[in-house]
Amino acid sequence: MTTRRTFLASLPTTGAAFALGGAFFDEGPAMAQGASDPLAGHFHPRGKAPSEHTRRVIAEAAKGLPFDDTRDFEEQARGLIAERSNRKIIADAGNVAFDRAEYDFLDGNDVFDSIHPSMTRIARLNNNYGLYNVTDGIYQVRGFDLSDITFVRGATGWIVIDIGTVRESARAAWELLQEHVGEGLPVSAVIYSHTHGDHFGGVRGIVSDEDMAEGRVEIIAPGGFMENTISENVYAGNAMNRRLFYQYGLLLPVAPHGFVTQGLGHRIPAGSTSLIAPTRLVSEPVEELEVDGLRMIFQNTPRTEAPVEMNTYIPEKRALWMAENVIAAFHNVYTLRGAPVRDPLNWSRYINRALYLFGDEAEVMFQSHHWPRWGNDRIREVLRDQRDLYANINNQVLHYANQGVTINEIHNVYQTPESLQRKWHCRGYHGSPQHNARGVIQRYLGFWDCNPTTLIPKSPSESAPLYVEMMGGAEKVLSRARSLHDEGEYLLATDILDKLVYAEPENADAKEALADAFEQLGYQQENPGLRNSFLAAAYELRSGIPQGIVASSSSPDIIRAMSTELFLNFLAIRMNARRAQGLAFKINLATPDNGERFVVELSNATLTSIEGYQADDADLTLSVNRADLETVMGGEAAFEDLLGDGRATFEGDISILGQLAGLMVEFDPRFPIMPGTGARAEVVTAEIPFKGDIGAVIPE
Repeated sequence: MTTRRTFLASLPTTGAAFALGGAFFDEGPAMAQGASDPLAGHFHPRGKAPSEHTRRVIAEAAKGLPFDDTRDFEEQARGLIAERSNRKIIADAGNVAFDRAEYDFLDGNDVFDSIHPSMTRIARLNNNYGLYNVTDGIYQVRGFDLSDITFVRGATGWIVIDIGTVRESARAAWELLQEHVGEGLPVSAVIYSHTHGDHFGGVRGIVSDEDMAEGRVEIIAPGGFMENTISENVYAGNAMNRRLFYQYGLLLPVAPHGFVTQGLGHRIPAGSTSLIAPTRLVSEPVEELEVDGLRMIFQNTPRTEAPVEMNTYIPEKRALWMAENVIAAFHNVYTLRGAPVRDPLNWSRYINRALYLFGDEAEVMFQSHHWPRWGNDRIREVLRDQRDLYANINNQVLHYANQGVTINEIHNVYQTPESLQRKWHCRGYHGSPQHNARGVIQRYLGFWDCNPTTLIPKSPSESAPLYVEMMGGAEKVLSRARSLHDEGEYLLATDILDKLVYAEPENADAKEALADAFEQLGYQQENPGLRNSFLAAAYELRSGIPQGIVASSSSPDIIRAMSTELFLNFLAIRMNARRAQGLAFKINLATPDNGERFVVELSNATLTSIEGYQADDADLTLSVNRADLETVMGGEAAFEDLLGDGRATFEGDISILGQLAGLMVEFDPRFPIMPGTGARAEVVTAEIPFKGDIGAVIPE
């Protein structure tokens, strides 16, 4: 089972699969040609070279960057024990989960005119691929996954902190550790620092059901872990997975003109995700535990980078683990794949608290992405800078908002303080200042800029034809867009071309012109999410949305972890309310093995449920053990199967179950984002109506 909904069997290795012709990528520096001519060596046959204007933007950007500060490269290289000899990690399904060789074009000192110089720098820093010593008894495997996998020597075995996204990368990391320093000792504990999929999804790569049944492995996580892990991915899961194609550039091949890095690391491996529920939760604000003989102090940091998250201090090692609260970059306050906006002021406060709790003692600081920092002065520097980074964007964006600057203006007004811009660990390698600034206003004031014109606007496809008419028609729009493109005014070009593409979705020239402008904007970005989004849109405008097989990527572990209430809420989202007009019924649902009871009611084309009750006037009463219900949620069985073999029983009108099934629709991740890139799918009745297919767990 793959790590996300896929168009083909191995989405992150698309490259040639989705190219319409031409070479996979050019291993040398991107060579500029005429901006209107296809570029030889580009992965797409209509892909263009960086324009003169783009090359100038990139050259100017290089002049303002602190390249004299090389400490990150020294710290990144420190402690290398061994690289993995096999550069490919093979998935259990037989595909290549990750191939380090794809990034060979970044090795060396080539300067790319299609990649922002700061992005080239972080991409090279992310090109590690091996086992590293952090300090006595602490090791990290880096470069096998989006996140690092950390191993701490305990009294009887290895404590694993954050275990990667997929089983295959976790297993490869474990094998490398054992080959060099593992001493054949087993896993004694696993710590999940927080709820994002790249920190727990690999657990079954090195922990088995037998380990858990016999109590050999303790799994520790912050309080509220399971509820937040599942709920963050369920309700808008299909939309979030679709948006990942833009933020993470999933259709783009690794190449100088395509995907370069994700900032936090390289790509998410194309393997199988998993989840084992924690056996021990850390609930106090600061809580000390002994883990396999090692004293650990946990600092809970809720509502920071994740809904629940925790830092850890190991006094014996004078080692501070900052989870994902501090990395070698500016993180996302608002994440482009979609999520509730994070609280940057709260985030800053918890970093500050860690500074005062542990900052006087710590001699090494490490985290779930990037590389450690050594020395107390260096640790305190990074903690202070990151504390100030998140507090500043919160406070100064609100400073401007209180003077009338709106969500549609703030990204052009707010700037990170110059002193922080000079710090590499404050650059926008994951969250950009532009989209984070808009996120802060979204958090406090919402989407509306208070201009009534934007309060209940026409949909773009409805208003765009009038704009095009008033601009004199398609040819005049295209002519003006070409001149704007030639002047390097790509954002203005996208403004008018966007209107034309919405007005005329099948206008090939308009889509190509918009793709060309997006491509130049993508090349210019320092932030990987922004680059990937522009280039992904350009790709889809040129090629459309691939229509390969859509495979389920919901891990059985994740489906089992869904509460019944969450499952029923998800069914309500999957229900097509237009089909439900005029229907009304009540269903009692009981799951005897765990004692749960629900009333599920359809009225006013709305499906609701309430736990702890049974209705006296129910039209249908169902009784099914939760363990058997999970086979339906996982798509392994239909309700009819359970009724047929007696695993489920009923009283009342069983035809209601068929009515409800007929209201369920199948979410398709191939819905179009850009006009004219694919037909908006017809609402299709779900083949397995009560399946809890929420898509892949979402990384961050």
